Amino acid sequence: MSEVVVSESRCKSCGFCVKNCPKGAISLAHSFNSAGYKYAVVDSEKCIVCGICYTVCPDGVFEIRE
Repeated sequence: MSEVVVSESRCKSCGFCVKNCPKGAISLAHSFNSAGYKYAVVDSEKCIVCGICYTVCPDGVFEIRE
């Protein structure tokens, strides 16, 4: 089964993924990454692995794994 993997250290809290996720499966963490940004978190219960987050992210935070 496919899954979305987040590279927390690359995230800069732009929010594009949060705004564009059709299932509302992405939110920003309450904690910060090493660069001082809140990072994207994917709720695997809601995620349908559509790849929109991968497409809209300017920082290459998301990876789709088979």
